[in-house]
Amino acid sequence: MATILIVDDDAALREGLAETLNDLGHRAIEAPSGRVALDIVDRESIDAVLLDLRMPGMDGLEILRRMRADSAKAPPVAILTAYASAANTIEAMRLGAFDHLTKPIARADLDFLMSRMLRARTASDPTLATRALLQDEDLVGSSDVMRAVQKTIGLVADSDATVLITGETGTGKELVARAIHRHGRRSSGPFVAVNCAAIPADLLESELFGHVRGAFTGALAERSGAFRDADKGTLFLDEIGDMDLTMQAKILRALQERVITPVGGRSVRVDVRVLAATHGDLAAAAQEGKFREDLFYRLNVVPIHLAPLRERPSDILQLVEYFLIQATDPPKRLSAEADSRLLVHSWPGNVRELKNAIERVAILCRSDTITASDFDFLSTAARAHGPAAAPDWADGDLASAVGRLEEFMIARALREAGGNRTEAARRLGIHRQLLYAKVQKYGITVDEPSADRTGDVVKPDDARRPPPENVK
Repeated sequence: MATILIVDDDAALREGLAETLNDLGHRAIEAPSGRVALDIVDRESIDAVLLDLRMPGMDGLEILRRMRADSAKAPPVAILTAYASAANTIEAMRLGAFDHLTKPIARADLDFLMSRMLRARTASDPTLATRALLQDEDLVGSSDVMRAVQKTIGLVADSDATVLITGETGTGKELVARAIHRHGRRSSGPFVAVNCAAIPADLLESELFGHVRGAFTGALAERSGAFRDADKGTLFLDEIGDMDLTMQAKILRALQERVITPVGGRSVRVDVRVLAATHGDLAAAAQEGKFREDLFYRLNVVPIHLAPLRERPSDILQLVEYFLIQATDPPKRLSAEADSRLLVHSWPGNVRELKNAIERVAILCRSDTITASDFDFLSTAARAHGPAAAPDWADGDLASAVGRLEEFMIARALREAGGNRTEAARRLGIHRQLLYAKVQKYGITVDEPSADRTGDVVKPDDARRPPPENVK
């Protein structure tokens, strides 16, 4: 029987978690605050900790930091929060959290989490001592795939491991590279980005490794090159798949030995971390002989894949809000019809296309509310790219698709309004009475103290029904 510490300022949530853990065969200890939790960890043998993020006084991240200060005796800690963001996800992983999960957590998920945490406790899993980065609000998105990316960034930032970032054009590969650098131990050093596809092959060697004066015609002065410019920092090689085979061999040597040779000069040792990115399939290119297989394996130490926007539609409106805040002051808002219009677009240009679209309407729309007609240009763009598959949630007849979208948006508005129905109705642009009717129609659980769920362990003031199954 394992001893699990539950740290949360909400008594009802603690009791619900404790009851479920007891049913699963564990012993649960409750702590209403960080100070009580730290005292318990000092006095008792704790096998795992479930830790709330937002608490008065000492918050979850500070408690985690103090628990992890003595890593030899620190139990694995899982953060549970109703307010997951890129910032707190990455910071939690940086501080050594075992996992970072959003509420509510189902009984089966809690059982699976406990089994993983206890195995890690027994095996002294090294990931428990992982160090990484602080915050990254430009990595917007709370979908499962984006949160996985945020967690991976948190795990690799402080290491010198080479990372290969893949994904379609416009998904934000350079943002990930900058996040790894900015929040890792090399953050005080330079970040140098080189687009390998934008530099002619005969100039790329000089661009990367530098040259001495007189090394070739036109070399009127010495050039340090990107590797030396990034010394003690990070070098980001974007679109590395477009590099020719000869240059690939030289890059491989630089990665293996951390030694470069400027054109016409002598070898120089460098201290640089290399991150690479590509929109192509390097594994397939290696099989076809178009990319060196040994270089592929040397780059692919830690892979990070960025899913296209069409595969994570639940991030679209969150990104829209972020871009509107950047583009307008005070921020403009979208009508419900505009929300729908953006959700059904396939976004072949991914996040970059979405950002450009929001900037465009923010400039051209004279009203405080952006309507669906303001995005008519997206239809033209979609036709130019040919037919695209509709999102999964849009399957079936129109009434069903609209219902799923409506349910998702209402649940989202209630969540963002903290359960305040009046505020949620205002955000949605509908009357409060209509919102009440829709909540009843879809069976959406609104955050009231009495709204306990039996299947999941839920914090009463955060309880709400998740988006429809088909809305990813």
